Amino acid sequence: MHALRLIVGLGNPGTEHARTRHNAGFRVVDELATRAGERFRAEGKLFGEVARIGIGGEQVWLLKPATFMNLSGKSVLAALQFWKIDPAAMLVVHDELDLAPGVARLKFDGGHGGQNGLRDIHRVLGNGAYGRLRIGIGHPGHKDRVTPWVLGRASADDDVLIDRAVDAAIDVLPLVAGGDFNEAQKRLNTRG
Repeated sequence: MHALRLIVGLGNPGTEHARTRHNAGFRVVDELATRAGERFRAEGKLFGEVARIGIGGEQVWLLKPATFMNLSGKSVLAALQFWKIDPAAMLVVHDELDLAPGVARLKFDGGHGGQNGLRDIHRVLGNGAYGRLRIGIGHPGHKDRVTPWVLGRASADDDVLIDRAVDAAIDVLPLVAGGDFNEAQKRLNTRG
């Protein structure tokens, strides 16, 4: 993975979706902006909200698509083209059913794993050659319960665990920003 230039937080816009499991990606980029003292602003041509922060010695764009999860690729492609960023310099942050709450993992490349935001990004890019930061939300136990699960709010205990995963992920992002993806991955993997 290249030195980081863009972090995309996946989620659904609107107050009714705030703090839902599916908005774990928004939680990470919101926290990054808050810690840097920056605020998101709407950017119509990018179909989302943007902010710019310094992290790991790099200036990195933050993007929250306003297209809803299933159409995230539209905003991501617009941002990559507008800022002339190679997808390999992008990290997409998303909720992950296959990880328990409290667990965060980094990976580069691969499939979309059924995550609809990633599925759409894969569709517009034609591949999965970009970084992902997976924030565990747990699985409801049966595939018929997945949609209400991801669109619902976590229990108070799980919400605390998700916040811990967000903090752990943010702790290693300076390494990712500086291009040391493997070290960031190793440190995050030893945290639970």
